[in-house]
Amino acid sequence: MIKILSATSGNNLKLAQNLESVCKELGAEVEVINLEELGLPLYTPPAQKEGTPDKVAWLTEQLSNAAGTVWLAPEYNGSIPPVVTNAIAWVSTTGGEDWRAAFNNKYAVVGTHSGGGGAKLAGAMRQQLEHLGTTVLARSIITNYQKELNPESANTILKQLINLS
Repeated sequence: MIKILSATSGNNLKLAQNLESVCKELGAEVEVINLEELGLPLYTPPAQKEGTPDKVAWLTEQLSNAAGTVWLAPEYNGSIPPVVTNAIAWVSTTGGEDWRAAFNNKYAVVGTHSGGGGAKLAGAMRQQLEHLGTTVLARSIITNYQKELNPESANTILKQLINLS
């Protein structure tokens, strides 16, 4: 199962849905998760002491059971948007004894639909996911208002993810 995570309900969700179609055409089982819709509270140690939201356990399970992941987010100030960092913080601090199962020995693709170039987001996401134990494929999927999704390129990248996963 490939899980495609979108940081937003806008252009990155549209990109996620396009990539979902490509994965299905390649014969993969795939599901899109909209991190924005989860509405996770801001992670802080005091918030953690108040209890872990049920949606965090659900997200941890989804990531742990995924064979591969695609992480899509807009570039915020040259880096990762807060909704992604927040979700990862919750999973990595409250995901139970084996929270690393959500990231270790997994393959991932990072991508974006951004107003800017998106390369800084891709690099930052790669660094964070690799730190957590995920192998991030070399090629990213980068789109913006001037550069639409290249279906041939997306097909090649996702086929590699599916084959490795």
